[in-house]
Amino acid sequence: MLRDVENHSLPRAAAFFDLDKTVIAKSSTLTFSKSFYQGGLINRRAALRTAYAQFVFLAGGLDHDQMERMREYLSALCRGWNVRQVKEIVAETLHDLIDPIIYDEAASLIEEHHTAGRDVVIVSTSGAEVVEPIGELLGADRVVATRLVVGEDGCFTGEVEYYAYGPTKAEAIRELAASEGYDLDRSFAYSDSATDLPMLQAVGHPHAVNPDRALRREAVSRGWPVLEFRRPVRLKQRLPSLHAPRPAVVAAAALGAAAATAGLVWYASKRRGVTA
Repeated sequence: MLRDVENHSLPRAAAFFDLDKTVIAKSSTLTFSKSFYQGGLINRRAALRTAYAQFVFLAGGLDHDQMERMREYLSALCRGWNVRQVKEIVAETLHDLIDPIIYDEAASLIEEHHTAGRDVVIVSTSGAEVVEPIGELLGADRVVATRLVVGEDGCFTGEVEYYAYGPTKAEAIRELAASEGYDLDRSFAYSDSATDLPMLQAVGHPHAVNPDRALRREAVSRGWPVLEFRRPVRLKQRLPSLHAPRPAVVAAAALGAAAATAGLVWYASKRRGVTA
């Protein structure tokens, strides 16, 4: 349990959460594959392939090479998809697909960090069209997510504008800390994967959640807390304060170290007390 309350005479702090297998029990992107199939965006073969990828992900996670292959596959698969249709499908199925797989323990942590006066930021490799609505569902203040290039016709081109993965996650939260005034030494981070070691190392209070073998070894050797989340539960059944929507998500851009290597880094921000 988190008992500390922020001292507002000090710089602000934040809690950075990876999404898949940290806050929710499955891959956020792959969870929508059936809905994309029903919406005519993918064929049966692609639906079966994403279902298999979900199985591999749940069985032991994906290593770096597998993640790279999955990124290439998914970005190519999305080529030609209409962005508005994707957003509509996600909005229509979000509560049915995501709400039941949110870890009760993660939802409690999010509430505790907000109660302590810390911003909550979701940092995910999944696409922004999926992550931003999930962040809003969770009551997150900001979101960092992968962004695909959108053509003039409103469809994905198959190119990646910004890939929120590995070191770029750490670069992104440093940029966000600089723009929002977060003290990273007093901030928290949570992840299940060794690929997020740069993000975990960037804060003063790193936590391994349902860690893969490599991250568990690192966490034990560094003396980091290791948390086991096992209880998915619908938000509306446990925390009305989390289920209630927070102010609307606002998209904002930040330039800096990450932008220099990966193009524009986009943040979805939910500023308290401000409605977009």
